[in-house]
Amino acid sequence: MSDVLWRWNGLTSEEAMQEILACCGSAAWARELVARRPLADEISLVKASDEIWSRLGPQDWREAFARHPRIGEQEAPPEASAQSAAWSAQEQRKVALSGEAVRAVLLEANREYEQRFGRVFIVCASGKSAAEILEVLQRRLRNDEATELREAAEEQRKITNLRLQKWLCP
Repeated sequence: MSDVLWRWNGLTSEEAMQEILACCGSAAWARELVARRPLADEISLVKASDEIWSRLGPQDWREAFARHPRIGEQEAPPEASAQSAAWSAQEQRKVALSGEAVRAVLLEANREYEQRFGRVFIVCASGKSAAEILEVLQRRLRNDEATELREAAEEQRKITNLRLQKWLCP
């Protein structure tokens, strides 16, 4: 068992919940994960996380989405923890290095997405360039609401799994 997981297993429920919210901004997800403690290792942590996430609904998914900054923006929303904001910046590192023209097109596509779906665009950005993300965003703009919500939820699940790994190995 990692030192982080061992320590987290021993925290109060409130402390554990506040800490794990950096990995996924859904309070229902965090509450259920905390209730499953003690978790023995990374495999059981990720398995529990995935099981919980798959049973949550659109309201919980939207709550998690709302804690992400727009792709290409450095400032995280006020609801995001400092750790979550730092991870977002790290995950979007390639976007930050892209040219001004690409970032401007990405910003406009983000606005179009938000106007169409009423929420921030969610994609697992780790390792993706701004051009790759823009291509995904433009494709997903063609989705209907139900398809897009499921796709965004799957991207959030991937982000959560990456963040759980980062959290365990600081």
